[in-house]
Amino acid sequence: MGVSKVIKKTYVNGTEVPVTLIDLTGDTITAADLASGKTAHGADGELITGTNTKDVDTSGATALVGEVLTGKTFGARGSMLEGTMPNRGAQTGEISTVAQQVGIQNGYHDGSGSVQIASTEQAKIIAGNIKAGVQILGVEGTYTGEGVTAQTKSATPSWSAQQILPDSGYDYLAEVDIAAIPYTETPNAAGGVTVTIG
Repeated sequence: MGVSKVIKKTYVNGTEVPVTLIDLTGDTITAADLASGKTAHGADGELITGTNTKDVDTSGATALVGEVLTGKTFGARGSMLEGTMPNRGAQTGEISTVAQQVGIQNGYHDGSGSVQIASTEQAKIIAGNIKAGVQILGVEGTYTGEGVTAQTKSATPSWSAQQILPDSGYDYLAEVDIAAIPYTETPNAAGGVTVTIG
């Protein structure tokens, strides 16, 4: 049987006076309060061996397995749980069209990934390809249109079909002058007119 109180008797001026050296009767520790394998004495003086294996009370934990990496374990709500969140590492992507979207998968990302406009598309976003006064992705346009050169030509009528095109170095025909067909009228002996063409 354990001893919960130790009292020493002493005398003061010939009178016996009890002095309490140890008093465990007010202690409230239990085996569940004591770390596993540790010992102490309870209020009754008996030796107690701890049974508590918890580092912290996890009853109020709010983490879910989907919020912890796959293969990692954690304690919550009195149980050991294993995470299911996939480790995506460095996610990357390229955008090649104006409406393209890059999906972001569920899971952990290590922060080193990036998404960018494809290099072939970046090469097209230059000032000379953008109308002056228009800004695309931070590039101010300078293109004001290209000069064009017009040509005026003359053509002679023919009995055969003709295709009249601008000469090399010209962009279009501004005007095509077609000469009149040579035509003469001569009175004839019958009292009429003889028409000569050409």
